[in-house]
Amino acid sequence: MSPSGRSRAVLPKPGLAAVSATVATGVLGALAAAPDRVRHALRRRYPTIAVTGMTGVGKTQLADRLSRRGPGDGTAEVGSAVMERRTRRSRRLHGFRFLVVPGDNAATRLGALDEVFHDEPVDGVIHVVAHGYATPRRAAGTTGAAAATRADQLAAELEDWTITAHRIASMAVRRSQPVWLVIAVTKADLFADDLDEVVRSYSPGSGTPFGDKVDELRALAGGARLSVDVLPVATGTSAALSPKQADALVERLAARLAQLSGHV
Repeated sequence: MSPSGRSRAVLPKPGLAAVSATVATGVLGALAAAPDRVRHALRRRYPTIAVTGMTGVGKTQLADRLSRRGPGDGTAEVGSAVMERRTRRSRRLHGFRFLVVPGDNAATRLGALDEVFHDEPVDGVIHVVAHGYATPRRAAGTTGAAAATRADQLAAELEDWTITAHRIASMAVRRSQPVWLVIAVTKADLFADDLDEVVRSYSPGSGTPFGDKVDELRALAGGARLSVDVLPVATGTSAALSPKQADALVERLAARLAQLSGHV
């Protein structure tokens, strides 16, 4: 036998199996003993984000754009009555898990709101508004074209925000760390020339009906416990907003989400 052969320890196969079983048991035991740490690490890398807003504002389309979904990736039917889930992944093993809350006033929507704000509180919120340009939808179970004025849609948008804001405030006061909110003003291609003014109207301190509701939310939650950003986005294009400009708005939102989540 060569010197190298004499110095090599040979473990019988049963011994190898025993060692493998012991290692596996140890790993599983460690994971079982620290589920909170594992979940915390996962949520830091892939925080959960609730995407809220009234029906017709484009929540699912925005989540699709943020998660880089293509037309053939099984996108849900517009106006879905169930919570949609999307994931955005990056090369650095970071990303986001989006939970798109149904906008229709149905039992499924209330259940989804309870899930994201109470049962399994999310890390952040994207609340989508459309400056009165939400696509009109008929009530569930009815057919035919729907019609609504911009004034009607703005009023519905404000009512929807009032309901959601109370849920956000309730979640924020229960959390040990600050909660962040991004108000995404979508359909920016329809008012590209007035973008700054429209964004201002949804901002804290603007003195508008929506801005006043945002101020009320910050007072309820505590200003230091809730950060608020207002950003324009577009999932469509027009003569006033090119596809490149629309993509840039979505990526600007994604970059802000990364900052808020501590990824950069």
